[in-house]
Amino acid sequence: MSNATPIPATIRPAEAAHFGRLADDWWDPAGSSAMLHRLNPVRLGFIRSAIDAHFGGDPRSHRPLAGRRAVDVGCGAGLLAEPLARMGAEVTGIDAAADNVRVAIAHAAASGLAITYHCGDVADLGLAGYDLVTSMEVIEHVADKAAFVAALAAALGEHGLMILSTPNRTAASRVLLVEGAERLGMVPRGTHHWHDFVTPIELHDLLAGAGLTMGNPQGIAWGPARGLHLSDNCALNYIVTVTRAG
Repeated sequence: MSNATPIPATIRPAEAAHFGRLADDWWDPAGSSAMLHRLNPVRLGFIRSAIDAHFGGDPRSHRPLAGRRAVDVGCGAGLLAEPLARMGAEVTGIDAAADNVRVAIAHAAASGLAITYHCGDVADLGLAGYDLVTSMEVIEHVADKAAFVAALAAALGEHGLMILSTPNRTAASRVLLVEGAERLGMVPRGTHHWHDFVTPIELHDLLAGAGLTMGNPQGIAWGPARGLHLSDNCALNYIVTVTRAG
């Protein structure tokens, strides 16, 4: 009989099922994931700048991740994993929904991209040594946030870079992201649960508990003239860099 302490599961089956039902529509920029298609270029702008700053790369290079390993946790159907592969990384995508992984594999193959996808709980996969760990809009959906962050920390290489984004738990996010966006059909109903949103202070403490240091959060805001854009206003959503402490 083993005396090993079991790893807490991070997957919520209902959440995985919800996103799995959206899988076949994931790559349609006018479909149920339309908001992610609008959000992705904003996230990629932040990610590219963070990569160049952390690894000291040439900002003019089209392949700043050449020779590096990246893992996208909660990858959906590959909306971020594919750009990371085009940046030159050897990419692994992890998702809790089998249908998402099915669609991701097919889309990568059709795009001529060699990406490795796994369906499962990141806490169970024994990931380690990645130069870049990303997880976009995922931590608010997991069952055990501390266990999830610990698994991300285990995947991160000694000198690696982690990038996370998540909605902030504010009155504005409740009105606009949950009550507004879902009721107006901009986001599928049941996608967001406001009480599970994570504030920057809470995320800082979760990361510190896993031996990680969080950079200054940058907001992802929305305005009628600019749409979604990087901002100093973190009231709706924010994105951060993370490194190993010390």
